[in-house]
Amino acid sequence: EKQAEDDNSPECSEPGTMDLKFTSSRKYISISVPSKSQAMSPHIKSVDDVVVLGMNLSKFSKPTQFFICVSGVFMFYLIYGYLQELIFSVEGFKPFGWYLTLVQFGFYSIFGLIELQLIQDKRRRIPGKTYMIIAFLTVGTMGLSNTSLGYLNYPTQVIFKCCKLIPVMIGGVFIQGKRYNIVDVSAALCMSLGLIWFTLADSTVAPNFNLTGVILISLALCADAVIGNVQEKAMKLHNGSNSEMVLYSYSIGFVYILFGLTCTSGLSPAVTFCSKHPVQTYGYAFLFSLTGYFGISFVLALIKIFGALLAVTVTTGRKAMSIVLSFLFFAKPFTLQYVWSGLLVVLGIFLNVYSKNMDKIKLPSLLGLWKKSVEDRKSRTLSQTV
Repeated sequence: EKQAEDDNSPECSEPGTMDLKFTSSRKYISISVPSKSQAMSPHIKSVDDVVVLGMNLSKFSKPTQFFICVSGVFMFYLIYGYLQELIFSVEGFKPFGWYLTLVQFGFYSIFGLIELQLIQDKRRRIPGKTYMIIAFLTVGTMGLSNTSLGYLNYPTQVIFKCCKLIPVMIGGVFIQGKRYNIVDVSAALCMSLGLIWFTLADSTVAPNFNLTGVILISLALCADAVIGNVQEKAMKLHNGSNSEMVLYSYSIGFVYILFGLTCTSGLSPAVTFCSKHPVQTYGYAFLFSLTGYFGISFVLALIKIFGALLAVTVTTGRKAMSIVLSFLFFAKPFTLQYVWSGLLVVLGIFLNVYSKNMDKIKLPSLLGLWKKSVEDRKSRTLSQTV
């Protein structure tokens, strides 16, 4: 009866309201449902489609998605590596690595803006503070990496970039107090020995070897080791798109580099040099940036669908192929020490992948192999007897 009286009261007679009325204090609790146009919390969001270069990968199965992403990474980044080394082969261009990064970031921003206009959802979902951190890390990894090519051979630069596990483990030990198993330690040890061996070989046979390049690529390696996990966390937490990530991170990074070059008076000499060789600088830089943009789109799709670990494994395989192509297309000194040290780094990468998937990958032990051999011999003897 009390409920019936409350239902007939004038306070609850208006349609479209839901109120809970208390007897004495007449307090009300208003419940409202947000409209679809309002941004939902990232914790209750629905998963958006993964679109790369206008192609919706969500319509395909997981193996097909993986094949498409891996094919895109290999194809575009192999061309990217070739053009990067080709640009630095231009006489007199080696001091302008930061300016190349500025031009590259400018093209990336334009490409990202164009792609963002072609999709329906143009909202920025990831906070601006997160993009400022990602942009700083992107400037570090790409700017220092481009600049290091003025001091190192391209294969040496690539072999350094394959060893991002080393700074990750060092940071985990000193910053987070992590403890690693014997497989992780063995992987880092193999990478370190291979890296040292490769660098010593390069310093012996390369006439233009410079320790400054090692320092620059090491700093780029530290930034590269962090950026993949930061991007993965931001994209999964806020459900950001690839085009949004590329546009805002590279446009903010463009401002960072422009400010740095202006303060250090490095902008004017670079512009003067490139204006004298527009095709070999801006023309190659456009193709270099275009293939890099396509490549980073597939890498971000790999990170979003399969995680940072698998993306690192795929890009490491691409880097190994880039080293082979570098020796084939560009004349440079070669020694077998490059091969053995590179294989040692590859072994470290395999151990790292195995360590992260020990529950899924079961390697046979020597005892198990011996028992299987004995059983096969017994069954073969029995079949011959029968």
